[in-house]
Amino acid sequence: MTDPTDRVPDDPPPAPLHWQADVLASDGGVVRVRPITPADADELQRFHTALSERSRYLRYFGPYPRISPKDLHRTTHLDYRDRVGLVVVLGDAIIAVGRYEILDRTGSRAAEVAFVVADEHQGRGLGSILLEHLAGAAAENRIDTFVAEVLAENTVMVTVFREAGYQVERSRDGSVLHLEFAIDPTEALRSVRDARERASEARSVGNLLAPRSVAVIGATPSTTRVGGVVLANLLDGTFQGAVYPVNPERRSVRGVHAYPTVRDIPDEVDLAVVAVPAAAIGSVLDDCMAKGVKGLLVLSAGFGETGEEGRIAEAELVAAARGHGMRVVGPSALGIANTDPAVGLNATLATLLPGRGRIGFFCQSGPLGVAILAEAATRNLGLSTFVSAGNRADVSGNDLLQYWDTDADTDVILLYLESFGNPRKFSRIARRVARNKPIVAVSPSRLAARGMSDGGLDRSIVRDLFAQSGVVQADSISEMFDCAALLGYQPLPRGPRPAVVGNSTALNWLTSDAARSEGLTVVEPVDLGPQATPEDFRLAVAAALEADNTDAVIVIFAPPIPLPQTGYAEAIRAAVASVPATKPVLTTFASGDGIPNLLAVRGPGAAAIRGSIPSFPDPARAVRALARVHRYARWRDLPASPASDTVHTGDENGRPAGIDGERAVRLMERWTTEPAGRWLTDDETVLLLDCYGISVVEFRAVRDAEAAVAAAEELGYPVAAKATNESWRRRPDMSWVRLDLWRPDAVRQAYRDLVDLCGDPLLHIQRMAPKGVGCVLKVQDDPAFGSVIEFGLSGPIIELLGDRAYRALPLSAQEAAALIDAPRAAPLLNGTPASPRVDKAALVELTRRISAMFDDLPEMRELSFEPVLAAPESAAILYARARIGPQPSRFDTGPRRLG
Repeated sequence: MTDPTDRVPDDPPPAPLHWQADVLASDGGVVRVRPITPADADELQRFHTALSERSRYLRYFGPYPRISPKDLHRTTHLDYRDRVGLVVVLGDAIIAVGRYEILDRTGSRAAEVAFVVADEHQGRGLGSILLEHLAGAAAENRIDTFVAEVLAENTVMVTVFREAGYQVERSRDGSVLHLEFAIDPTEALRSVRDARERASEARSVGNLLAPRSVAVIGATPSTTRVGGVVLANLLDGTFQGAVYPVNPERRSVRGVHAYPTVRDIPDEVDLAVVAVPAAAIGSVLDDCMAKGVKGLLVLSAGFGETGEEGRIAEAELVAAARGHGMRVVGPSALGIANTDPAVGLNATLATLLPGRGRIGFFCQSGPLGVAILAEAATRNLGLSTFVSAGNRADVSGNDLLQYWDTDADTDVILLYLESFGNPRKFSRIARRVARNKPIVAVSPSRLAARGMSDGGLDRSIVRDLFAQSGVVQADSISEMFDCAALLGYQPLPRGPRPAVVGNSTALNWLTSDAARSEGLTVVEPVDLGPQATPEDFRLAVAAALEADNTDAVIVIFAPPIPLPQTGYAEAIRAAVASVPATKPVLTTFASGDGIPNLLAVRGPGAAAIRGSIPSFPDPARAVRALARVHRYARWRDLPASPASDTVHTGDENGRPAGIDGERAVRLMERWTTEPAGRWLTDDETVLLLDCYGISVVEFRAVRDAEAAVAAAEELGYPVAAKATNESWRRRPDMSWVRLDLWRPDAVRQAYRDLVDLCGDPLLHIQRMAPKGVGCVLKVQDDPAFGSVIEFGLSGPIIELLGDRAYRALPLSAQEAAALIDAPRAAPLLNGTPASPRVDKAALVELTRRISAMFDDLPEMRELSFEPVLAAPESAAILYARARIGPQPSRFDTGPRRLG
């Protein structure tokens, strides 16, 4: 890779800071990738000397026991453009090195790539990590191809290239293989990257939730202090590993030998629980890093929640921990728990922990977490694992989703979210996970998100984007547990038709009314009357389950006087057990909440298992839970969208016909000359839209009355005259428009009137479009979710009500159709006595073409079609605006990195 004619810079430019990243290795441990600098010379020499002879031979094709001064200078003095080097470090030690160097500065942009990993760290996927990050740097420097010379016997290196998802061309020259591959991030490549990310993040969380040993730093015998509570929970529970109290002032705590520091513990420590004041965290962290602790659970408060100084301390804590291979839960966390009998971990501050179950729970708030666990226990809802991440400085809900996706002991996922670290990644992961495991989320009215300074994400946008990702959004903690009780123990409904069986006429009808208000189709209620016997219930419930016109059964048991309940519970259970479990059954069994003991089906350890029948305090809550679960089941029946992890091809969900993406790219290259971006002119916008088969109703720009008449003659009467000043276009009163102009003198008069009104001689004369329903389609670059499309009907009243629907791009055909039907006013598109049905298919097609445009052109920042007139046989765009700019940095694109 050396070229004697190439000058090595003695004073290289600064290393690109954005190339530094914390990444998870395949075993779940954290490593740091960063550019090589001249200061690395001594450590690189040490790394090279420590390699085995075999590793050096495979990398350098010979013994090469020591790097020569000339080669060491060349390795550490880089231009970060044509010659790039990266190292993987753990603490201060280099454990892997990768480089690329351009082959020909005058020809094609190809570079030779090579890397080597320390012997003791081989098998951790570090070669793949280096390859990803080298490819990311090369793409920035407009290099499109990597080549590598590899000894034929070096099968591990060949496997790294192949399993990375690249299409590798290979040729053989004796004992050497020549490999060549394009580094363009194809769908296959992204799929491989996402699969590796999923596996490493799942293992990372698994390491935290199944430790073999736990050290409690700040342990105390007092159960009124944090260190005492968590130690008591670990010792009094069923934890199967070793527990080490750490307290420099005590020889033992609660009868267990204590150690002055973590360093003094003679055995390995997998998890350190930190319960010391924030001011003392520095020395504790030093001890953990020196000990090689694998993970930190920081219960201590006094960090990011206290202000800017605390946020800086929190960031430094996480950076130091990651730099030494550790992940961090917290700070200000409630703790973590794993009810698996083989683990039995209760490293939380909660004294009441729910029993074993198949529900995973992630929560940010510590104090709220105690109440959440107590409510779950009261409702008899069992958990598989629980994580309260507090400030969520490192381990986040995204990490837990990756873990639960692979966890065979978790069927349902519950999330209480106060903030987002990476909403785009959340959406991507949730779309995949929710295909197999339901996700129920509850959040405040506005969610905080990284990179946002205006108070967070609007709830209406989050609601729609959650629904697009298959997430069941609950409005409260109570409602979240209502949905969990149904999802965790009963099958999904196959349709919207619940049957109501009960012994209270009033409650039966209230249930039916509530179901209709939620959009469900209610079968005629079965009124058993107040004197109904257990056998009456058994027969009626069994009949409702067997009926062809029902998809779920809601059982109302509300005795008018106190009655023994056991017989009725046994009757309901018997009816459910008598038919295949294909329809969910919900009850209001004597106003019980959760899984009543009388309706539970018991499994190992007497835990309630699937088939148990949930109860709700009132019918309205049962109906709301059923309606939300039905919507989720309907989403799951749709084909996977193109934004999921599946490779998207040109099927019915693929790109519409007649798109010239290459011409659009050429136009964008010509227009993106201003660093800050700009609005396209009207003519430029028309040109760009034409590349995607999108037409604006034909118009002409004019500057005097006679030119207006000439334009009308050319376009053909009738025409409309419109002011172009943006401040006037935003006015809802339409005073800036003159419609249905049939004659030259009408055009002249309209021109004069509008110029007098607006003070601008530039007007548009536009062909009249067919009459229709006014709609609005917009795309904006959301700082959290990326490109978000908005649809709604136009008009001041609808604008005032905020009746808009949102989706993240790209869209499948089904998602595009759902977007058009989503606003509350959307039924107007289906026709009314005063207006015919519009061409909704044209609106869906328009939406899909917009989606393709934003998928192709990362420079697109904003697009607005306002209005679009939806008519019976068309959807006509009357005005379009487009803004372009530099591609924003994305937390969810490029090489893998921890957020």
